[in-house]
Amino acid sequence: MSLVLDRTAQDLLFREAHTANTFTDEPVTEEQVQAVYDLVKYGPTAFNQSPLRVVLVRSAEARERLVRHMAEGNRPKTSTAPLVAILAADNEFHQELPALFPHYPQAKDAFFAERPVREQSAALNAALQAAYFIIGVRAAGLAAGPMTGFDSAGVKKEFLDDDHTPLMVVNIGRPGEHAWFPRSPRLPFDDVVTTV
Repeated sequence: MSLVLDRTAQDLLFREAHTANTFTDEPVTEEQVQAVYDLVKYGPTAFNQSPLRVVLVRSAEARERLVRHMAEGNRPKTSTAPLVAILAADNEFHQELPALFPHYPQAKDAFFAERPVREQSAALNAALQAAYFIIGVRAAGLAAGPMTGFDSAGVKKEFLDDDHTPLMVVNIGRPGEHAWFPRSPRLPFDDVVTTV
């Protein structure tokens, strides 16, 4: 077999995992979220910049504020999921680079002195980390329902500041009844991979 990861783990993380649309009411604990982060923080980013920031929406009041900004079709999912996370890019990530990239602390100013450069890099690398986060949720035996259907400006105003850009909202929990649609097709290897 070409993969080292056993088939059960492969299925858990990829083949059997789906984007969940419904959830049971079983809570998602702080310990589970901590375990997810403690795993996915090791996923690579450029310069180890780690720009992902996570806002956990737990209170009923905060949930109500978030649901108002979700696309209409996403509101029921977000209002009933046991836990909702707002994943955002920190556009001032460079302030942490002397600690995160200690063998070249000058990277902070040499590469990321200009805000537009930081925003572009933060968006790409936080998106990578968001993907790791989804896989980490699956590794915890939970289901993730990532969504980009929301009013980004509204979510930013309610939950973030000018230095953070919301990327996605992720509903998290145990899958409920009729949690997902049938698996959509995927492109075959030969349609994606070219060897030169």
